[in-house]
Amino acid sequence: MIKILIADDHFIFREGLARILNDAPEMRVVATVGAGEDALVRAGEFKPDVVLMDVNMPGWGGVEAARRIHEQHPQMHVLMLTVSEKEADLFSAIRAGARGYLLKNVGGAELIDAIQRVYAGEAMIAPSMAAKLLAEFAASDKPARAAPGEDLTDRERQVLELVACGMSNKEIAAQLALSPHTVKAHLRTILDKLHLRSRTQAAAWVARRGISPSG
Repeated sequence: MIKILIADDHFIFREGLARILNDAPEMRVVATVGAGEDALVRAGEFKPDVVLMDVNMPGWGGVEAARRIHEQHPQMHVLMLTVSEKEADLFSAIRAGARGYLLKNVGGAELIDAIQRVYAGEAMIAPSMAAKLLAEFAASDKPARAAPGEDLTDRERQVLELVACGMSNKEIAAQLALSPHTVKAHLRTILDKLHLRSRTQAAAWVARRGISPSG
């Protein structure tokens, strides 16, 4: 029996999803929550095998909740289930420890199959998102080898790490006690040094190495 926790801020969606999954003989939904903080609490209480996590939720949000669950309960498998097709959300989720990233237009049978595969240790990514992931890695591969980032300053590394976590310039500014203008200038310098074209490619550059820039 695969125990499942559903984290989604839309009540009707998560309750409908729970009914679909509970109809599968090998699955049981042990809890449903509407916020990232609650996902972590319920994960500790109910010890689910798989956590279905939306990206955009009140409070922490799905990516931060996935990161904390992965840190505190590494045996649990987080599968993102979202409407977001943003590459930055995909990269951030992977770096947070998510084992999969599916879009909410997935069919019931496909979702059940994905849950089984993630539970078995496989990684599941929506085909459209996998194509974007490969495209970004291919685009950033040559520049990344040519400019590995040794000449980044400590501050630039901090900014790069937060960009890879999916933070906006405004959020980075608040985190590092800088002005949004200064953050924008740092990001422009980072892209120049790494020979990249966008913050999405910068996130891919970090995700490809599986390490934080400061590490």
